Amino acid sequence: MMKKTLVFALSLLMMVLLAACGNSDKEQATEVDEKQEKTLKVGSTGQSFPNGYKDNGKLTGFDVELTELIAKNLGYKVEWVTTDFSGLMGQLDSGKLDTVANAVAMTEERQQKFNFTEPYSYYGAQIVTSTKNEAIKTLDDLKGKTVSGVLGSNNLANLQKYDTKGEIEIRTYETRDGAMQDAINNRVEGYINSRPILLAEIKKNDLPLKLVGDPVAFESVGYPFAKTEKGEEIQVEFTKEIEKLKEDGTLATLSEKYFGEDITKE
Repeated sequence: MMKKTLVFALSLLMMVLLAACGNSDKEQATEVDEKQEKTLKVGSTGQSFPNGYKDNGKLTGFDVELTELIAKNLGYKVEWVTTDFSGLMGQLDSGKLDTVANAVAMTEERQQKFNFTEPYSYYGAQIVTSTKNEAIKTLDDLKGKTVSGVLGSNNLANLQKYDTKGEIEIRTYETRDGAMQDAINNRVEGYINSRPILLAEIKKNDLPLKLVGDPVAFESVGYPFAKTEKGEEIQVEFTKEIEKLKEDGTLATLSEKYFGEDITKE
């Protein structure tokens, strides 16, 4: 009788231990899932000075530092994905990225597809030419000439809207470096990008480029998110953080650090 009682007691103890282990495994799995859920996949070209670029192999820049700060405040870990700009927007569209931090202009077309945060910076689409090119002084001088730009960027779309008669030939490039170098070396007569970015690059690298006229358009920049439950939730969180960083002056300080001016006000 005692032997049966002992066997029963041992069996009961084993069942309790197994149940405890099962609960522990479930708790650990839940903790892992929660950690995975708190990771954001964010895109950057890694070649966009001063927004997102490599410095001694490390990704840094205005958009990168701002994103890392917002994510930290919200309890997220950022997993960076780098590729060309058109590739980034394609990955965002297919759900492979949570957002893109690369001076994404809030165009009507993009707003139909994505939910944007409140703008965190403002840009003008500016054309530059080589300082050696004395024939190009105004925007009218670009008629019949070629202007380079990055494939998929809104700057090219703005140029096409400005050039209603199609008098300027557009040449697209996968990367910013290729488009800019061809302008520097007079292989094209102009190169279009955002004015604050151009001024920062010209100053940092003493580039032989000069501005041509005024910007052809102005645009607001924000973080795009998918129109899903998760995307809408993070978009709201990011917007609240942007508002806080504007109010306490952090956003303006970051802008001054990378651009030498405050581009966070319209």
